[in-house]
Amino acid sequence: MKTSVKDVMTTQVVAVKLGASFKEMAARLRQDRVSAFPVIDDDGKVIGVVSEADMLTRKVLSADHAGTSTGLLHRGEQEKAEDLTAGDLMTHPAITVSPEDSVEVAARLMYTLQVKRLPVIGPGGRLAGIISRTDVLAVFDRSDEEIRREITDDVIWHECGADPSQFAVTFQAGVVTLEGRPETAALGHDMVHRVRHVQGVVAVRDRLSYPDAYPIVAGPVS
Repeated sequence: MKTSVKDVMTTQVVAVKLGASFKEMAARLRQDRVSAFPVIDDDGKVIGVVSEADMLTRKVLSADHAGTSTGLLHRGEQEKAEDLTAGDLMTHPAITVSPEDSVEVAARLMYTLQVKRLPVIGPGGRLAGIISRTDVLAVFDRSDEEIRREITDDVIWHECGADPSQFAVTFQAGVVTLEGRPETAALGHDMVHRVRHVQGVVAVRDRLSYPDAYPIVAGPVS
C-alpha cells in the first residue's frame, strides 16, 4: 500500500506571517532549528515560503555564516535587514502538496525543485503540516539492490514481458537510469512509466534507445 503524505508529515509547523521581520525570522531559525518557514495569511492560508537560502541571497548575513542566523556584515546592512519582511523575502507561490498525495509525489517535487521540505495544505489552502526529505527517506528505507531487483524482476520481466538481460538498470539516491533497446517505443515508454511508480524511486533517467518511429524501407531494385 502506498504511503500518503499525511502518514509521515509533521503537523507542528513553525510558520510566519506576511509581515514578520527579518530579525524575527533570523531568531526563529536559530531557536527552532529549522531552515525554512511557510508564510501564512491571517486565515492560515499558505502564500509563500521563506528559506534560509532566500535570506542569504539578499546578502544580509555574514559571509562566514555557517548554519546559524547570527552576524551581519555592517551596521548599515543590519538596518537594511531590519526593514525586510517575510513578504519581501518569500518565494511565491508556494510549491505545496496535499495530505492525500503519495510520498513519491512529494519526493519527486523535492528532487525536481531541489528543496528540502514542502508545506502540506488542507481545505482552502490552509497549512496542515510540512514534509521533509528526512520524512521521505524514512519511508524509502530500502536498499538500492532491493529496488533494482524489483525493477528488473517485477517490472521489466513480469509486467512488461521483456528480457531483463537486454537492459542496464542502475539505481542511486532515488534515481533510476534505464539503458537498453526495447522492441517498440510503446514498450519503452510503458517500462519507464511503471518504473516511476516503484516505491523508493524519485526520478527516472530515460536512456533507452528507441526504435525509429518510421523505419526506412528499401525500395525495389530496378
